[in-house]
Amino acid sequence: MVSTVYIAKNVYGGDGLGRLGDGRVVFVPGAFAGESVKAEIVEEKRHFVRARLVEVVEPSPDRVEPGPVVPGMVYSALSYDGECRAKESQLREFLDRARIPVGGFAADPGMSASPALNYRSKVVYHFARQKGDWVIGYRREPAHDIVDVSNDPLARPEINAALGEIRRGVLTLLTQGPEAVRRDTARKAKITVRWSGRSGVKWWIGDAPDGVVVKETTCGKVFEVPADGFYQVNPVVGERLVKAVVDEYARCGGDMVDLYCGVGVFGLCCRPPRLVGVESGRQAVDFARRNAESQGFASAKFFAEQVGRSLRRIKVGPGTAVVVDPPRGGMEPNVPAWLADCGAARIFYVSCDPATMTRDLKTICRGYDVESVRWFNMFPRTARFETLACLRRK
Repeated sequence: MVSTVYIAKNVYGGDGLGRLGDGRVVFVPGAFAGESVKAEIVEEKRHFVRARLVEVVEPSPDRVEPGPVVPGMVYSALSYDGECRAKESQLREFLDRARIPVGGFAADPGMSASPALNYRSKVVYHFARQKGDWVIGYRREPAHDIVDVSNDPLARPEINAALGEIRRGVLTLLTQGPEAVRRDTARKAKITVRWSGRSGVKWWIGDAPDGVVVKETTCGKVFEVPADGFYQVNPVVGERLVKAVVDEYARCGGDMVDLYCGVGVFGLCCRPPRLVGVESGRQAVDFARRNAESQGFASAKFFAEQVGRSLRRIKVGPGTAVVVDPPRGGMEPNVPAWLADCGAARIFYVSCDPATMTRDLKTICRGYDVESVRWFNMFPRTARFETLACLRRK
């Protein structure tokens, strides 16, 4: 069934939201706030339906002609300003829905100067045989087929410059030479390509090879990262996010506890008198220690342990600041309650998912006020963004 729908807003994830004549909510990918569209229902649930965009009847003034598109670019047909307004509205709605009072709300001041395309310093492509031919590119959800990518609008120019040679190398391994090599290559099914200003372009098939190290630079400090280790994939915006944490920490000073610390970026850039970092990944902790030593901060202590299991041994006082940068799923269930009672002067919560962040903040706010929230468009043209929430003890 095809219905004409007015799109009231874009929800987190990018879908346009409207209502059918019977009052049910309808989600329409590719439709934007303020548009009237024709949409065909493709899935019906009890309280909402999903629909396919058939025709834009009245376009938004922010609708643009998209350039090259790969899966995940949900805002490719929306102006960059329109994308930023949509994401800011989504974050505000998450905070309002959770009833979290916020002292101040702002966007990254450098957002308008950020590149909207060709920013990713790490990409993962999948490959498979489709209709008799090998294709290399991004998976398209929910179909799981692969869209062939020979020029990636999201990847750094340095990656695109090397992509042709990389693709030829992979296709050669898949189609020529000993059968055992071809089978082994096909089984690995993915390529990772990573770039940094100091290390150039590195790539590998399947799991990351042992011993490969990438050197990254943030706030003038060099960080060594294992080949498959986490580092922000948008170097320009990632630098501004770390600088924002450094500036906020400078307002209070004191010792620092860095939870979910990865290779130590936030703590080492803040350079507190005493630094304790906790991270579950042993390899990341090894590199955090290496980075601390190479930067002349040998007194920093990093521990390989799940954060939720280490809380009894972490000492936090009124002169301590705490940084938390959990994965997309948020913190373990016991961590927000511990933070609410920890007594630290300030908490800096860095998040790539507003849903889990606001869930955690509801608990932390039993003992803290949210002084400010600042958001960063770390992943332009896609649904995701990064947020920094700064909290002060009540």
